[in-house]
Amino acid sequence: MNRVIVDVINFFLIILPVLLSVAYLTLFERKILAAAGRRLGPNVVGLFGLLQPLADGLKLLLRNLSFLLRVIKVYTFLPLLLLLV
Repeated sequence: MNRVIVDVINFFLIILPVLLSVAYLTLFERKILAAAGRRLGPNVVGLFGLLQPLADGLKLLLRNLSFLLRVIKVYTFLPLLLLLV
């Protein structure tokens, strides 16, 4: 049991910095592309847009959850509709 906890902690110590670095490298890329196109960059959320990757991740998660809820409703009513046909 103790080994499992250590493995989980090691997993998060490796994965979490990688995910955060990818998120902020994406933010940096968006800012560079905005400057190249002479338009405003992703500085809407937080100070200098530092919370923008978190907002993007939350938006993606909520979009996927709403899609899954719609799919569950379709698969719930689909057998009932097939019985009526």
